[in-house]
Amino acid sequence: MIMNKLGVHAGVFVGGWSPADCDTAVAKASACGFDVIEIPVFEPETLSSTATLQALRRHGMEATCSLGLPFEADLAAEDAAVSAAGEEYLTTALDFAAAIGSSYLGGVIYGAFGKHAEPVSPAGRRNAVAAIRRVAARAAGHGVTLGLETVNRYESNLLNTAEQTRAFIDEVDAANVRLHLDTYHMNIEEHDVTDAILRSRRYLGYVHIGESHRGPLGTGTVDFPSIFEALHAIHYEQIVTFESFSSQVVSPGLSSTLAIWRDTWDDPDKTATAARDFITQALNG
Repeated sequence: MIMNKLGVHAGVFVGGWSPADCDTAVAKASACGFDVIEIPVFEPETLSSTATLQALRRHGMEATCSLGLPFEADLAAEDAAVSAAGEEYLTTALDFAAAIGSSYLGGVIYGAFGKHAEPVSPAGRRNAVAAIRRVAARAAGHGVTLGLETVNRYESNLLNTAEQTRAFIDEVDAANVRLHLDTYHMNIEEHDVTDAILRSRRYLGYVHIGESHRGPLGTGTVDFPSIFEALHAIHYEQIVTFESFSSQVVSPGLSSTLAIWRDTWDDPDKTATAARDFITQALNG
């Protein structure tokens, strides 16, 4: 039997996080058979921790949190003021995560989320490492793990492969900073997805399961049998979260950044339930 808790990204069900959106998404995630809902914490100061916590308790769900930093709050900027704005933004998101009882805050939390015109500079990278180290110390006090999501070159100019992220984590040198792998991004950037997972045994703390076109699992080009075989081989027992996006559910900021221009599915509940079954079968295989 599977040991992993199963999660689903809230973007499968809703485009925002108003109290009404919150209750809808948590209720649907629960009804579809998931244990955890991943909450996108964009503009964290606008979110209601009270409404979120009430919804989680009402439906018996756990939560994780994720975000991508905006360019005006780029932790990996050379400009110290911009990097400091990123640290403040991330700290606000951390406080929200702690307030709702989440033990995980991940995503593109180490730099600006989006397409960059040039590689990160050495000074910018040093700023990001130092800031993550400071935020990790604060997170440890809340019992929160920080996850650095390795994403494709169009969404970050800093961490695009598992190898790069492992090296970054080694520099930060904090026990509560972990590697967050996403099969959608790995399918684009990794030379060998299986090898990337196997080499990440000591680092891996969170996994996104997403298809190559962001749609229903098993309908694209991601080699899921090899991925789940590798997860079994390293005895990965943390959360496994389904992430998918369609223009049927529009998040004004996230949809444009992720370039969600078409319907990859038209029934979120059906898609989520099918994904839960797909992942459960793969984990038990």
